[in-house]
Amino acid sequence: MQHQKAEIEWRESGVPVSKRFDDPYFSLENGLAETRHVFLAGNDLPERFVDGFRIAELGFGTGLNFLATLVAWEKAGAPGHLHYTGFEGFPMSHEEMTRALSHYPELAEPAEALVAFWAGGAFSHPSVSLEIVGGDARESLAAWQGGADAWFLDGFSPAKNPELWQPELMVEVAAHTVPGGTAATYTAAGFVRRGLEAAGFDVTRVPGYGRKRHMTRAILE
Repeated sequence: MQHQKAEIEWRESGVPVSKRFDDPYFSLENGLAETRHVFLAGNDLPERFVDGFRIAELGFGTGLNFLATLVAWEKAGAPGHLHYTGFEGFPMSHEEMTRALSHYPELAEPAEALVAFWAGGAFSHPSVSLEIVGGDARESLAAWQGGADAWFLDGFSPAKNPELWQPELMVEVAAHTVPGGTAATYTAAGFVRRGLEAAGFDVTRVPGYGRKRHMTRAILE
């Protein structure tokens, strides 16, 4: 997808950790439950699913958020088509993705399809399309011609990966969001919330997942 690749080490628990950002790719407690709490419930999904619904994610990572969304879409029995776009500057190899997703046997079938796509194949699903945009999101998002009804803001910790949380990038997120569209993120960092507010979002701090006290929900006014 691009020349830069993820640099990963594996904790004893088997959780992948970015050496570049010194941050795990998903919750050490239960990454799938965290995804469902933060990104699905945080964007009022699956209740908002309709034909043509569009989701975009900053920080595609292991693909866990995408797979959780795909399963939720299928379970909801929503009519029509779902479009998902992931922005990723440092992609894993397909072998690393396979190892990371092996934590979630309940996702084995869609994970196999995702890994095959990641290895250079096509992603084939009757009602879900997947687009990956490579490179630095500070550049690639500005050039992206798409838009989103919901955003998953899932870069590494703002303290360790501030580039993916800058106010200028939040402006681009807003510019690629439909009126009334939403965004959700696990972080409640003040500068992230202020950046979203400055970009035109109505921002709310709500209970986070597990031991994390707060997370952020935002609606484009």
